[in-house]
Amino acid sequence: MFKMEREGLLNEGDEVSVTEGLLPRCCYYTIDPSLAMSGNIPFGERLTNLKGKVLSITQSPRGFYVTVGFDE
Repeated sequence: MFKMEREGLLNEGDEVSVTEGLLPRCCYYTIDPSLAMSGNIPFGERLTNLKGKVLSITQSPRGFYVTVGFDE
């Protein structure tokens, strides 16, 4: 799941690519070009495919959350 700060940057059905960022003990992903960001992901759960499709976008008081499906 990715957090998006503003409405309308992505739509359900959009095809997206992500960039992987590395931290000392985990990684994170950013939907290009910096539209939304994932939380920290353990190295054992890294993505093998960096292209996916937006499945849903939900709104909460903290922002918008984007679910992306990846063919793994």
